[in-house]
Amino acid sequence: MKHFDKYKDKMKKIKVLTLVAMAFCLSVQAGAQSELIKYGDFNQWIVRNIKESKIIGGATKQLYEVGPDAIWDNNDEYTNQGGSPWATSNVMARVCGITKTNTSVYREKRGDGYCARLETHEEKVKVLGIVNIEVLAAGSLFLGHVPEPITSTSNPMNKLSLGIPFTKRPKALRFDYKVKMTGEPNRIRQTGFSRISKVEGPDMADALVILQKRWEDENGKIHAKRVGTMVYHFSKSTNDWVNGAEFPILYGDISKTPGYQEEYMGMMIGDRTFNAENSRGKVVPIKEEGWADANETPTHVVVKFDSSCGGAYIGSIGSTLWVDNVEFVY
Repeated sequence: MKHFDKYKDKMKKIKVLTLVAMAFCLSVQAGAQSELIKYGDFNQWIVRNIKESKIIGGATKQLYEVGPDAIWDNNDEYTNQGGSPWATSNVMARVCGITKTNTSVYREKRGDGYCARLETHEEKVKVLGIVNIEVLAAGSLFLGHVPEPITSTSNPMNKLSLGIPFTKRPKALRFDYKVKMTGEPNRIRQTGFSRISKVEGPDMADALVILQKRWEDENGKIHAKRVGTMVYHFSKSTNDWVNGAEFPILYGDISKTPGYQEEYMGMMIGDRTFNAENSRGKVVPIKEEGWADANETPTHVVVKFDSSCGGAYIGSIGSTLWVDNVEFVY
């Protein structure tokens, strides 16, 4: 009987060790099936110390860019550094000869590293007799780049070159996030050139993945078919971080799938049109011409996070989205 008890104890230990080994193997396999987007842990940042024009105060403002750790003490125009695929809505503008900055994406401490904080705020610039602008600026973090300097405040989405070359077919986007929504029943639209107006419906942060098969015609226009889609709206605040959240990417024509919303999951047209830099170095609209076959291979991917959704200059002051550890799941 004692021998039998010893045998049972031994088998229990073997079973426990086997379960531990299996768990380890599964964790390794899970890790092998995901791929962190370069710099997607947001532990490295370039801090740009930009001196604004004296006529608006001459203050030195900090802009944060995702890339290899560095400090820039100059007003140099920014281009993506160190192979970083990320861009932000943080920009240096020169309008009417005045250098002005906007910061709506911030480097924020998280544990032993950093994360990205996207915040909707009001940006002001006043110069008597020259310019008087107060605009609503949402925080955006995306794969692509922004040609600097910005030279006008009209249609800011036209300034963003969205997407990078990409030929893989991930199953989902995984990331950590935290959300703070204002709870206001409606949003505002504040362009700086007209009176503030009400936009019905509460503000929401968003995250999206758009996989496209793009091509450029002889006139430099960019066309695309939609290969894969993931759009998610965050409507409620979270108490703390939500870690390792996965958002499935759907392929092909998703217009008949449950939960489909044409207004933000359909073709990127009208006010929602994406833009990209063509082979001639000019940022032009991307004309999405329909759904691609579900088995099609993409040529480009757009990953984008916003503290407010609904279009340029629309949102609620204080809406905030924190993002960290962005990776594709295969």
